[in-house]
Amino acid sequence: MSSPSTPEKQKNLSFITNEINGDKKLGEGDGISIPIDTLAEDSSGPCRVYAYRWVVLALFVVYSMSNAFQWIQFSIITGIIVQFYGVSEEMVDMTSMIYMITYIPLIFPATFLLEKKGLRLAVIIGSFGTALGSWIKVFATQPDLFYVAFIGHTVVAISQTFILGIPPLLAALWFGPDQVSTATSIGVFGNQLGVAAGFLLPTLLVKNGTQESIGKDLSVMFYGTGAITGVLFFAVLLLFRDKPPTPPSLAQLALLSSNREPYFNSIKKLVTNKGYILLLLSYGMNVGVFYAISTLLSSFIEKYFPENEEDAGRIGLMIVVSGMVGSVISGFILDKTKKYKETTLVIYFLSFTGMIAYTFTLPYGGHIAYMYVVFSALGFFMTGYLPVGFEFAAEITYPESEGTSSGLLNASAQVFGIVMTPITRYLFKSPMGDIGANLALASILFVGFIMTALIKADLRRTAAQNVNTPYSTNPGSVGDGIAIAAVPQQA
Repeated sequence: MSSPSTPEKQKNLSFITNEINGDKKLGEGDGISIPIDTLAEDSSGPCRVYAYRWVVLALFVVYSMSNAFQWIQFSIITGIIVQFYGVSEEMVDMTSMIYMITYIPLIFPATFLLEKKGLRLAVIIGSFGTALGSWIKVFATQPDLFYVAFIGHTVVAISQTFILGIPPLLAALWFGPDQVSTATSIGVFGNQLGVAAGFLLPTLLVKNGTQESIGKDLSVMFYGTGAITGVLFFAVLLLFRDKPPTPPSLAQLALLSSNREPYFNSIKKLVTNKGYILLLLSYGMNVGVFYAISTLLSSFIEKYFPENEEDAGRIGLMIVVSGMVGSVISGFILDKTKKYKETTLVIYFLSFTGMIAYTFTLPYGGHIAYMYVVFSALGFFMTGYLPVGFEFAAEITYPESEGTSSGLLNASAQVFGIVMTPITRYLFKSPMGDIGANLALASILFVGFIMTALIKADLRRTAAQNVNTPYSTNPGSVGDGIAIAAVPQQA
């Protein structure tokens, strides 16, 4: 790992490292104590990375998966839910949209809490809410109790607020500069894996049949989810840590030695950053399209392949699994090349072309096998875009909190998802049909691609990590308005 190249730099940084090294133990006071010397993988210079970072990341991945699984668990079996509970298709769509609706107003208090109280408390709250909502749904296995299922689902949806923006912040706090993008991708991987399970497992667990048999199948799904989320809550409570005793990178070290901007000042800086606003809109468009496709996938597939009910779940699984591969590959590419804008632009354009291919393959393909191929390609790029957007935002907004920048990106995605999902359903039912609905989504992706091309590649975090950059010893302005916290000048 890079370290300051002169004794003077080392001396200037020593006042920080003396305070946070010493005999301090990882997570001391939080439950278990682990001597830092047993976990430090790289202790050169003032920065260290710890093996325990993989435990923290793994816990987050599994916890995120348990929440994301529930997002689509009703929508992917829309016909069965309509039959059992006697509700409309639009009401079933609402179980997906409630994840988006609750996120928008709650992201601000959630990120404020994250800024003030740290990563551990936010993750504990989210894990508890996920378990609580899952157990509420256990009591919703009668045809007249859809409202109970919806209440539990809403509690889980609220808990998502403490998940979606976490990956880039966790990666920045625990991982070095050569792994931070990959760690972000793995963090997003958990959410994608949960969505994949949400596409597949409900179609396997809940079969069409009598009211009694459907109720029993739902009970199995609800109890299983409740048991898993309960165990995960206690695992998070015992093992999850806020941050390591020593920062993993010079960029994080610089933030440690400076006074963080007040939360609302940080929000103001983000919304006045032109590049970030363009990314905010283009990210929302891309992910909003993904939300609309995922929510209505069952209806679209059943129109052309009515006898292939379970294929909708399998196709949804293919979308997300291929997206997970895309996420990890794109994160690896970012770590190796630091080509944030170029990578974002290429993935965005390929998402657009994949959407065009899906639009015309669905009605004219003639065989369900083509759907698997097209959706795998679409998922690889569209879902693989998620961590790339997070990391690009972290670069162009440094030193603002990754949790805040990614939280607002997700809020934008929820807004677009809320708007696009009912409009797509309306167009699908209109004379325009699925082709008109999907062309509308493709046109939105094209606009997002143009917006992405207009973003200036102002890689501030990378600049802060570069020890050869002449940073100011006081917070100030470097280049295009970048605020760099107390990192010493070269000797």
